[in-house]
Amino acid sequence: MVHTSGFETSVDLCSKQTYSIAGAKRSYGSVLSDKTNQLPSTAFKRPTIGPQRGPTLKASEIRTVSAAANQIPGITEYSQRGLLKSTQTASQNPLLSLSHPSYGLPERLVVNLSSMGVNSIYPWQSRCLLGRGHLTGERNLVYTAPTGGGKSLVADILMLKRIIEIPGKKAILVLPYVALVQEKMKWLRRVVEGVRKDQESSQHEFQPKRATSLGGESDIRVVGFFGGSKSRTTWSDTDIAVCTIEKANSLVNSAIEDCAIDDLGVLVMDEFHMIDDDHRGYFIELMISKLLSVEQGIQIVGMSATLPVRQRFDLRNANLYLLAKWLNARFFQSDYRPVPIDEYLVFGNAIYPASISAEMLGTHRRTAASSHMGPLRIIKPSEHSALCSDLVNAVVSLTHETVSAGYGVLVFCSSRKGCENDATVISQTMPDGSELSNEIRDRRKDVLGNLRNTTVGLDSTLGKTVMKGVAFHHAGLTTEERDIVADAFDEGIIKVVVATCSLAAGINLPARRVILHGARMGRDFVGPTMLKQMRGRAGRKGKDEIGETYLCCRVDDVEEVAQLMEADIPAVQSCLTPGRRGIKRALLEVITTRLATSWEGIDDYIKRTLLYHSTGSADRPALLSLTEESLASLTSDSLISKDACGSYEATRLGNAIVAACVTHEDGIFIYEEIGRALQAFVMDGEMHIFYMFTPIQTTGAGVIDINWRVFRNEMDSLDDSGVRVSTCVGVKGSFVNKMAQGGILKETTPEGITLARIYRRFYSAFQLRDLCNEMPIHLVARKYDIPRGHVQNLAQACHGFAAGMIKFCERMGWSMLAVVLEHMSDRLRAGAKSDLLELSMVTFIKSRTARIFWENGIKSVKAVAHAEPRDVIPILKLAQPRKLRLTPEDEHLHEQKLQLKAEIIIKSASRVYGNTTSTPFNPLFRN
Repeated sequence: MVHTSGFETSVDLCSKQTYSIAGAKRSYGSVLSDKTNQLPSTAFKRPTIGPQRGPTLKASEIRTVSAAANQIPGITEYSQRGLLKSTQTASQNPLLSLSHPSYGLPERLVVNLSSMGVNSIYPWQSRCLLGRGHLTGERNLVYTAPTGGGKSLVADILMLKRIIEIPGKKAILVLPYVALVQEKMKWLRRVVEGVRKDQESSQHEFQPKRATSLGGESDIRVVGFFGGSKSRTTWSDTDIAVCTIEKANSLVNSAIEDCAIDDLGVLVMDEFHMIDDDHRGYFIELMISKLLSVEQGIQIVGMSATLPVRQRFDLRNANLYLLAKWLNARFFQSDYRPVPIDEYLVFGNAIYPASISAEMLGTHRRTAASSHMGPLRIIKPSEHSALCSDLVNAVVSLTHETVSAGYGVLVFCSSRKGCENDATVISQTMPDGSELSNEIRDRRKDVLGNLRNTTVGLDSTLGKTVMKGVAFHHAGLTTEERDIVADAFDEGIIKVVVATCSLAAGINLPARRVILHGARMGRDFVGPTMLKQMRGRAGRKGKDEIGETYLCCRVDDVEEVAQLMEADIPAVQSCLTPGRRGIKRALLEVITTRLATSWEGIDDYIKRTLLYHSTGSADRPALLSLTEESLASLTSDSLISKDACGSYEATRLGNAIVAACVTHEDGIFIYEEIGRALQAFVMDGEMHIFYMFTPIQTTGAGVIDINWRVFRNEMDSLDDSGVRVSTCVGVKGSFVNKMAQGGILKETTPEGITLARIYRRFYSAFQLRDLCNEMPIHLVARKYDIPRGHVQNLAQACHGFAAGMIKFCERMGWSMLAVVLEHMSDRLRAGAKSDLLELSMVTFIKSRTARIFWENGIKSVKAVAHAEPRDVIPILKLAQPRKLRLTPEDEHLHEQKLQLKAEIIIKSASRVYGNTTSTPFNPLFRN
């Protein structure tokens, strides 16, 4: 029974309204009475949510070719391989138990790992751990293992053993993405809970005991260091630092400058193949080369699933051998996967085993005449116009088949728009809600409720697909949305997730079946490394006995795709080579940290780089010349100086560039920008500050093109202060108007690149201004015609860049500017004006929500802490980004979520209020 007392439906409200017909206002009742002959009263029904309709599209049938069994014996669809070679267990091999004395791990650590599902290890992990010098930290290690093969656990054990046995030592764990840092940080904190360091170690008895707010002297303190982090924890308060690449390099620089690098015991580098990355790889090489130079016995561990390795008999020619030689490390290779993978190639509505891709090169148009290359299965062409493409039809049919069998599927697509389109089409083939259990239906409604309660509200496409068990996952979504989707997929609530290719490296969503909708990223084909990462997501340990990957492509692309599938992983190369800009940054860092100040010291450092080990003896003179030219260039740019004795020293500008963690080219650009600003800084407005801490990285992945019409509108609305800022930084209204009329921003010359950087920064500064003035993310995204996820990413990038800018200003002696930048960084984090900074310290109270709390009389953390949930819930309803139209059942669920959210807010406020009112002085210890 539906209770209607206490609220009015939209129809009830509508009946009280008047409507204008030909200029005369008439009531709803009079309009209805005039139409009684045309519209009987029995024809109108109140809107209700009835049973969901069945699928609007029908997925095509997939049939097995009779001859297929003779082509690939022993493999049939959804067969659980019964003849697989079984993996040894701890009962068969005691060394596969982490409690074995050979590993020397504390009992509590073993118990914690067991409670998290790590009951034993694989034979390859045991062999790797027990390699000579690995557990004792005497030898460095470089190893490669497939995705899902357990490579991270090896590094974790080596790292934790080092920290536990030598309490004075610290560890740095390096991961490429913030999301991975946050995930790993949470995992490690659970692993070390209750684990104590060995306080009886004789090696550090002379060190004074210490206790911090993060825990006692024997606790293992895990801290995350990444751009936008709110943590104020220092290196001295850390045992394990989980860092992004840039933050790890900064930590190493600081430790060297403070003569504390001997505290570092182990460095673990995950995704080691990223040393070849054009934008960030040189930081990895710089960091490791410095650690090799200090010669402090620091163990270096590098791992990756995509390091290029050839056959075992040819290891000396493999790139892995080169990396191991550079690090003076042992190398280890494993091909073991806990879940075997079957791989297929799909084109022209036919499914082929991927193993015959080499035979198909140049012959794909003659496959019908070659019996040995016949398809395993055939996909029936679809009669639906939405599935008329063979490629789309294959993706949808294979997805539907997976879900119908009760498994999850991960679909990779080339673009954000493609993800949403695929998710929509796939959802239309899924069964209606009547075939679902009440539990799954309720849990999907719960997912919708979680998405509805985010700061951006429920996405319209997700609102249609989630109840069908389908969602998408790409950078256009906010972090909260992506986390909700990922968790729902991991728990089996969502059965299908469509993701962009670029997220394959950072997404941890293994699935029974992985389907690639084409092999392109945008217009270009993905590389072998990216392809391997995407296909490596197939097979869930503990849930699947087998994984499957299907690479679906157009017939015209088969030859290129076959070449891609057979291609080797490209060799890793040094980023210090000419043309890859890393060499100047490397030299500037070692001189700034005073790790090398003479030519002899610099020459010794260069010999510790991957560049040196990659260079043949015949090319060593060219490397020497490159070093000399780079030193001369740094000197001419006034970043270093050389005294009469031949010693090098970093200038104030050089010090500032290294502290800010930017390239020397970007550092010079920043210096020139701030120099102009200090001559005519516009203080009667905020636009100049927003421009100053807008990131200068304006090219590469994730950069959004300027909507010049929006830019022109914002320029037209600038006040006098804003106009002066635009003039100061070099933004001209006439140029913006020209571009809005169809002009082209040319970036083919250094001058053109600099000009584009200025205009992109100013365009981004408009967005930061709106965010800091309490405009919600989804409205900023709509206003500037960009995905909401990119707005959030811009804000997060600004936190990291602002931190670097603050250090830059402090090193240059511009302390007042550093204070202003720090204040604006706090405002950006809060998404609010200055009067709301205190309120924004509370969980969930940010931006517009904080303003609504303020306007409703709750203006302080103390007021929130003393409030009741019934006082907070109405305010949360007012802060909803969209007006909700819910069924009574959904309304009840929504109220429950608001109740929980209100309780979390009050608890957070109580914690913050307690911290702000507490003092270091404790009367219990008064003399």
